[in-house]
Amino acid sequence: MSCKTALAAFLASDEAKGWRDLPVFAPGAQAERACAAVDAERAAGHVVAPVPERVFAALALTPLDAVRVVILGQDPYPTPGHANGLAFSYVGPPPLPRSLVNIGKELSGDLDRAAPAGGDLTPWAKQGVLLLNTALTVREGASKAGSHLLLGWSAVTDAIIAAVSRERPHAVFILWGNPAQAKRPLIDESRHLVLASAHPSPLSARRGFFGSKPFSKANAWLEAKGETPVDW
Repeated sequence: MSCKTALAAFLASDEAKGWRDLPVFAPGAQAERACAAVDAERAAGHVVAPVPERVFAALALTPLDAVRVVILGQDPYPTPGHANGLAFSYVGPPPLPRSLVNIGKELSGDLDRAAPAGGDLTPWAKQGVLLLNTALTVREGASKAGSHLLLGWSAVTDAIIAAVSRERPHAVFILWGNPAQAKRPLIDESRHLVLASAHPSPLSARRGFFGSKPFSKANAWLEAKGETPVDW
């Protein structure tokens, strides 16, 4: 399956309700052009993650009208077999990606409970947590992080972030690291909560990620708005 075929299948599905109405998903618009660039990468012999069927997994699992929290990542894990279409999520054998290990440590300290044993964040997505990367694809390989940031995905994901800000009555935006925080101007902070901190990467987690308590802060704000807290 190509990225363009996966896009067409997603837009034709019930899960695309809300998202498909955004102009970036119109025929010939930014999403289709980004997919064409991804398909060209594959045709040139590059291995691209995630597999086409998972490129739009975050949107499929969390419809626009269900979004309560947005966790914004940069791009999928470039390590072969790690990316599954949800930011920071991992399904596979140990060891977990190091950023995800640090997320588990912070969750444990924040909520005073054991860190999760696995890395599949699908249960979060099904509760309205949009696990969105700013680029939906990446070349696989140890040095390939960020390799698809200039393929056109930013226009697509900017439109998604802006749509959540515009359409949802109140949501929590969790922005880890400078690339995520660069999207802050897209968010109406008079209606939504922004929680910004360092990235959970081992290179930066001790510079403000650990101790930031995003999970309890998000739940406290949701409860204050009459929403059910997320079962992290």
